Amino acid sequence: MNPYVLAILLSSLGLGTTLTFASSHWLLAWMGLEINTLAIVPLMAQHHHPRAVEATTKYFLTQATAAAMIMFASTTNAWITGEWDMNNMSNPIASTMIITALALKIGLAPMHFWMPEVLQGLDLLTGLILSTWQKLAPFALIIQTAQAVDPLLLTALGIMSTLVGGWGGLNQTQLRKILAYSSIAHMGWMIIILQYAPQLTLLALGTYIFMTSAAFLTLKTSSATKINTLSMVWSKNPTLTTTTALVLLSLGGLPPLTGFMPKWLILQELAKQNLPITATIMALAALLSLYFYLRLCYAMTLTISPNTVNSITPWRTQTTQSSLPLALSTTIALGLLPMTPAILMLAT
Repeated sequence: MNPYVLAILLSSLGLGTTLTFASSHWLLAWMGLEINTLAIVPLMAQHHHPRAVEATTKYFLTQATAAAMIMFASTTNAWITGEWDMNNMSNPIASTMIITALALKIGLAPMHFWMPEVLQGLDLLTGLILSTWQKLAPFALIIQTAQAVDPLLLTALGIMSTLVGGWGGLNQTQLRKILAYSSIAHMGWMIIILQYAPQLTLLALGTYIFMTSAAFLTLKTSSATKINTLSMVWSKNPTLTTTTALVLLSLGGLPPLTGFMPKWLILQELAKQNLPITATIMALAALLSLYFYLRLCYAMTLTISPNTVNSITPWRTQTTQSSLPLALSTTIALGLLPMTPAILMLAT
């Protein structure tokens, strides 16, 4: 892609998200979301492969539907209340419609069906943008409007997303689909705690972004898109294989890695709010996700592929990819747990 076009598209992505962050008027927020969608569509279709074009079309249709729903709900709210302000969502139908549309935008269950299909059709870097940056603007709107929404709806969305994210990833062999289901499960954890402690939602979103970035950049470095490709990575880059296994366990939420921190704090907060059944369901749903991360770890570090070369380090050309983002995101994804007290002080 032409570097000037790429620069325009990436700056438009940044502009769209910033516009949504800064807005308190529904029309401006809607405009930011639309700029965001239109900026990523050419990035998704740049390879001219049928799968990429199909993924782009599916993504565009779902995002356009969600944007239309947001527009309709905010217009309905303005018609009834006379205000376009986000903080004045007094009409329950409009606020429910908006949370449903935003759930469709970020791929929460049961509006998640587009997410694995779209991610499977993209290359790993565009998939990374879709899984991380594209979640920020809708999440900003969800956090601002969550107080006006029925708590039961948010709880239902959260529990269903963690269960679907866990069950869906169990029988997958494609790594991008596994990461898509992982994303759905993490979104469920963020939504479930939103009404009780929004700062924990932001903490979970931050840690999710770093862990997912580390996972995608690792797969990009090793050019792996299937589980059986992973089993051949150890001979080419043993250090990377070790850190990848730890990053995957961090995504699963095992101590003493960073991914344990948001899950621990969210379960603690749910218990404080006198919701032991919800906390138990969430913890059991996390086990489902952990199973498929362990599958990846097993394939990567504990098995030797039957078709590997019999030498420890096969001949290969030096990679031209930048390793700094990978190193940075991996370090954050693995070693932030001791910082929990400091982060809690900042959050409260």
